[in-house]
Amino acid sequence: MIFAILLMDCPGTADLRVQVRPEHRAYLATKSEQMAFAGPLMSDDGKTVVGSLLAIDFPDRAAVEAWLKDEPFTKAGVYEKPVIHTFTNMWAQKAGFPPA
Repeated sequence: MIFAILLMDCPGTADLRVQVRPEHRAYLATKSEQMAFAGPLMSDDGKTVVGSLLAIDFPDRAAVEAWLKDEPFTKAGVYEKPVIHTFTNMWAQKAGFPPA
């Protein structure tokens, strides 16, 4: 089951996010085969990271919560409380989207 996970950054954690990013990316890579999409959420100016949006296949909510508990940004205190919902993709993903 795909879970959409909305993770907003705590105020004042931009430097911490940069420091922990290599660990975060390595941890995400452990789910690369189950990942529908993942990436940073940006401010309206497109320059400031304000959080993350992940869509990952997990067997159930308990597995999502267990995985998030060990997620490096979570452990370091970058993220506020996650918002987790099951997700059904009703629109086919387009290759090469968005256009360059």
